[in-house]
Amino acid sequence: MILAVVFLALVQFGSPIAGLLFGAWYVLPAVAVGAGVALLLRWWRWAAAERARAVRLASLRLTLGELDALDPTGFELAVRDLMVRDGIAARHVGQQGDQAADAIGKDSMGRTFVAQCKHTTSGGRVASRVMYEVNGTAGPSHGADIAVVVTNGTFTRDARVWGDRHHVFWIDRDRLRQWAEDGVSLQRILRLPMRSWPRRSASKATA
Repeated sequence: MILAVVFLALVQFGSPIAGLLFGAWYVLPAVAVGAGVALLLRWWRWAAAERARAVRLASLRLTLGELDALDPTGFELAVRDLMVRDGIAARHVGQQGDQAADAIGKDSMGRTFVAQCKHTTSGGRVASRVMYEVNGTAGPSHGADIAVVVTNGTFTRDARVWGDRHHVFWIDRDRLRQWAEDGVSLQRILRLPMRSWPRRSASKATA
């Protein structure tokens, strides 16, 4: 309706463009077909790019050296890609105020994974505080069944023990090598059961 009004207004005021369109109305179907073909080609290129990305991720391998060289955001994206490689439909969500989640995804069993990434360039250690934070937000804020903290460094002993007790999984440098370099799936590294852990609730979000 709006386009019709604009077209009539242009004709009324003697616009040369409107006159040209009015006189060549028979080309409009060809223009419409051309626009449709352009959209189809755009979709085909997008689909082809997605297929190529899926093939690339299916054989994704990253060395620890490559991961060490990344910045924090690059590390988060690498973790997301590794999750996708392992059949987890993951997306990157890391940003300020991310509530202890950098990548979130769901696997074929319907389990929701939440990954918090801690990148270090100086062999840093992840402390228990990080495990507390992830445990407190994974379920209530993100609906997670599986919460995991990933670092290219190490974890303190207290962090590992507390995480094991409260089902906050951890990937340290050794496990990261298996996952990223050797291609062992995240599910195998975490030794996940055939059934997911019970859904996390606010009552479990205690330190």
